[in-house]
Amino acid sequence: MTFKFKNAYIENTSLIAGYYEKLSPYAKYFDKIYEKDFYFKEKSLEQAETKLLSESIDLLLKKSKKTKDEIDVIIAGDLLNQITSSSYAILNKNIPFLGVYSACATSNESIIIASAMIDTKHIGNAICSTSSHNLTSEKQFRNPIEYGGLKPKTATFTATGGASILITSKKTDIKIESGTIGKIMDLGVKDANNMGAVMAPAAADTIARHLFDLGRDINYYDLILTGDLGIFGKEILKEFIKKDYNIILDSRYDDCGAMLYNLEKQKEITAGGSGPVCAPLINYGFVYQMLKKKHFKKVLLVTTGALFSPTFLYQKNNILSIAHAISLEVVEK
Repeated sequence: MTFKFKNAYIENTSLIAGYYEKLSPYAKYFDKIYEKDFYFKEKSLEQAETKLLSESIDLLLKKSKKTKDEIDVIIAGDLLNQITSSSYAILNKNIPFLGVYSACATSNESIIIASAMIDTKHIGNAICSTSSHNLTSEKQFRNPIEYGGLKPKTATFTATGGASILITSKKTDIKIESGTIGKIMDLGVKDANNMGAVMAPAAADTIARHLFDLGRDINYYDLILTGDLGIFGKEILKEFIKKDYNIILDSRYDDCGAMLYNLEKQKEITAGGSGPVCAPLINYGFVYQMLKKKHFKKVLLVTTGALFSPTFLYQKNNILSIAHAISLEVVEK
């Protein structure tokens, strides 16, 4: 299902990143980077992630010169059980809250919901936020980092950070032109260390349906980015979408997970980045600034998520996936 929006715009973004992200080729676009203390002076890793998300919201309000009273709703989600990082981060904001979950596709899900509410004039301003923390994710979905288990080359590295974006009805230089809600896909993969293979089919289906619904060719866009397929999943997508949908992804396509880290220097990050904040660290920083400078004018962003829990995995269920797409365009004056 694809929606076209007439009155949804981006007013500002904010990005807070962790220690491993400071070596990113795109680190100059982050607003704040924490050093090597993964607890960020908090008592637990979960509280540390909560702090990242909370600070990204506060920073966004400051950058946008907005008060809490001017925000109609915050739409947020994360990877922790029952999206508790988002709930605790927003506890004292005194702003209405909608919690959402599409794993690493959460950022686009929240933007689509906010844009629809703004476009129908139910609200005027919405903040969409997400977070992830490498160590909280490892603890919840695989093994505590202290376990010391070796990982295969296909394993991606959960990014640490908090990201927020302000969507508004007020006309700005960048509009959210359309959004496509993804379908749940199942390729039969059970390997929690090969998320690129899990999510690539969902990305292919969403891209194909987005183009079909709007009657567009892939060449309509100056840049196409997927969320966090990583270096291996990125290649699986290119093969999959060519074979099943006859769509060629050329040099205008890349994956945020493959872009986020300096893989030549950061050898411990084998297949690239992942996590709900992985795509926003690229999309809300580099992409947003390139659109403002009109280096790109039409961009398709496709966030990808693996929908699973360790409990279902231990019961030998397949890992499901989903992808949501948004189209951003420069407003011509």
